[in-house]
Amino acid sequence: MTSTKIRSSLTANERKAVFSLAGIFSLRMFGLFMLLPVLAIYTHSLEGSTPFLTGLALGTYGLTQALLQIPFGILSDRFDRKKVISIGLLVFAAGSLVAGWSDSIEGLIIGRAIQGAGAVSAAILALTSDLTRSSQRTKAMALIGISIGFTFMLSLVIAPLLQGSIGVEGMFFLVSALAILAIVVLYQWVPHAHRPIEIEQTISPVKQLIEALKNRRLVQLNVGILISHMLLTSLFLVIPGIFVEQGGYALEQHWKLYIPVLLLSVFGMAPLVKGAGYPNWILTSFRSAIFIMGCGFALLFVGMNNSISFYWFLAGLIVFFAGFNALEAILPSLASQQVASRNRGTTMALYNTFQFFGVFLGGITGGLVLENLQVIGVFIFSMLVTFCWLILSLALPKFGVIRSISVDLSAHNISRRSELIDRISTLNGVKDVSIVSGEAVAYLEVDDVLYDDAELQQLIRT
Repeated sequence: MTSTKIRSSLTANERKAVFSLAGIFSLRMFGLFMLLPVLAIYTHSLEGSTPFLTGLALGTYGLTQALLQIPFGILSDRFDRKKVISIGLLVFAAGSLVAGWSDSIEGLIIGRAIQGAGAVSAAILALTSDLTRSSQRTKAMALIGISIGFTFMLSLVIAPLLQGSIGVEGMFFLVSALAILAIVVLYQWVPHAHRPIEIEQTISPVKQLIEALKNRRLVQLNVGILISHMLLTSLFLVIPGIFVEQGGYALEQHWKLYIPVLLLSVFGMAPLVKGAGYPNWILTSFRSAIFIMGCGFALLFVGMNNSISFYWFLAGLIVFFAGFNALEAILPSLASQQVASRNRGTTMALYNTFQFFGVFLGGITGGLVLENLQVIGVFIFSMLVTFCWLILSLALPKFGVIRSISVDLSAHNISRRSELIDRISTLNGVKDVSIVSGEAVAYLEVDDVLYDDAELQQLIRT
């Protein structure tokens, strides 16, 4: 039996894949982030605008994203992932054009809904998983997460400048152009993923979803991303007001605070992400990140009751983002490693659905808490939820990692190979068996917690 040699760093092909996919993610997210600081004010000039419809224009993107993550993920498991991603980017570009051409609030809402319908996040993450080894997947996800964070900071700086020069309509057209550029990057720079021919017939989408919902590890990870983004959204309901009231920073100056906070949080995030790259430390890093998030909320609570509160507040944000950003890298990596490659699109789609619904729930729960218990209540609520999550994580089963191995069957004739493949697929911990037409090699995807190599060797010898 042979297996891929494990390296401690990304290969040249993996670096090319990760950086190009991170670029696609960033181009798409930049088009969204740079609209956030200006869109609410822009709607005042549109026919029929009301506060409710303005909120709907902002939120409808997340709703269609959540609803369509799973369909796009399922499609990416059945068809070429690049084609699915390019279709989603074209839909996103079309929605941007509709929004840019609209002179009414209803048209803007329709455009935003179409933008969200290009829900390709899961497909991009699945393609990232296809193109990286399991030992490097957390690092790959971290690089994508860092690129998105940098994009967010850059958008806060440039958005007011673009609004003044080309207007919000022009920004929508620019967003559409960026989506087209992302498609060019997809086909010019992203390597082709090797996906062997499947032995058994494709599992139905419904069965894939049922299997994912029964998987205790995946359920914990999906609930985790929902909670983390619910807390993030709740936090951003109060951050801008505190920056203005306690820090004395006008809205257009907030980027001056976000940049150092996010940069300093990297020092706390890095050890957690590195630890998650080792199987024996995955669960420790995961729980530590949750604990650090809770400590961040505790510091924010202290900051609201302290004479030097604004400095405590900034310290709390740094600690919170250290834990949150670590989870942003760890959670998708772990989710993608709990299933075989052919199911990753569906799995990551379900994961992203929970993520976007977390944003939706954060707006609702955070708004209710803020309305009834003020800012201090938001911090207390968030701290309690985080530590309850930490307690729930103690019940997690040990995380396995789905890794790929290859088995040389050239010593056996064709009929014997077919029999062996059928028997190998029933071994404990074997998640998938596949072959490439014309080769005498079986490709296995195994759960390293459950898989026993001795059983496989014995089966091959008998």
